[in-house]
Amino acid sequence: MPRTARLASLGLAAALACSSAAAADPTSILFVGNSYTFGRLDPVMGYNAANVHDLTAAFQAANSSGTNPWEPHPWGGVPGIFKQMTVQAGLDYDVSISARNAASLRGQFLNTANSAWDLRGNVASRTWGVVVLQEQSDAALPNGKGKNANFAQFQAYADQFERFIHNGSAQTWTETQLYGSLAACTATGLSATSCNIQRVIPANTHASAATKLYLTETWARPDMVFAHKKTTAATNSPTGSPIVDTSSAGGNATLYYDSLGAMTADLKASFAAVAAASGKFAGVLPAGDAFQSAVDQGLVKTGGFYDANGVFVPGQSGGAMNLWWDDYLHASKYGSYLDALVQFGMITGHDPLSLGAGEISASDLGIAPGDALVLQRLASSQLGFAAPVPEPSSWALFAGGLGLVGGFGRRRARG
Repeated sequence: MPRTARLASLGLAAALACSSAAAADPTSILFVGNSYTFGRLDPVMGYNAANVHDLTAAFQAANSSGTNPWEPHPWGGVPGIFKQMTVQAGLDYDVSISARNAASLRGQFLNTANSAWDLRGNVASRTWGVVVLQEQSDAALPNGKGKNANFAQFQAYADQFERFIHNGSAQTWTETQLYGSLAACTATGLSATSCNIQRVIPANTHASAATKLYLTETWARPDMVFAHKKTTAATNSPTGSPIVDTSSAGGNATLYYDSLGAMTADLKASFAAVAAASGKFAGVLPAGDAFQSAVDQGLVKTGGFYDANGVFVPGQSGGAMNLWWDDYLHASKYGSYLDALVQFGMITGHDPLSLGAGEISASDLGIAPGDALVLQRLASSQLGFAAPVPEPSSWALFAGGLGLVGGFGRRRARG
């Protein structure tokens, strides 16, 4: 074959290869979780919802019992931020969310909400490239360390989801069988009657051993730090802002930590133990560690705490950002952004710092370019991409100089 013909043939082959790559199906990813996942309130809750499949929106429309009126669908949340980051990075992800406020992994797997909310069915609705599991905020803690602390239940249902997603065989069992004995089952807080209910789990026809399955490590909660009075959500508040119940009925809160670091350490150990025992998870997404790193380095405000008299003390000294929202439980827009950065970096393998000061979702959320860079470097360092974060004084100089860059990065790369 003449040289020119060979070159033409090679060129055609390369073009076809590029065309084939460009036409490849996007990576399908499902975020399974709760209000930590959908962001609890705007600007995060509805962010980029047009480009995220909200798989519980139809359930909400059919039966809204147990949900909050200030959490309207459709939801974008952390998955919406993740989606925008992938678009800016030139990646192709088809993003879905299956979430319900306060949902545990057990609630997701057994569909305990009501008959209209088939959350397990969402997981079985297609074959996923990636699935991210978000447990209830304090459920992974050792028993006795939080209101919902239930390590055995967390481990059992993380494992159930793993088998359902990777293997998918139909199952029939009782939770007595799941935990190995009635005593072990009732030790999780379930009644003997509930422990002996026969659970019939249909086969997941879209199961795949190739699905990458992650656990998201939850963050420590300032509302669980130091002795204080019990708190309750204000029933007359459209945002559910917290108030301190100082009445005699409120009583003293008994489940709390001496520090955020101690709570982070327990959460980290629990998630690592479940992932290691299974051996089937692609990894643990260290959002909680990133929150703690931000606090330890003084780069963000330390969340507010309650003193022993039930008096709320606002955010402590530190940077300009507070990673927690007003209830000092859910993430603020800064916290959700940091969470999304950690998930983006670990799932895609792209350095979060590569997004830069002009990153679009940060701008959309009202996060200043310099603050976006601080959070990006935190996530990058947490995942091992970048050197440790500089001291706050150094960051102030660096971020100040780069703040101007944000003005040039406002082009919308909507996916």
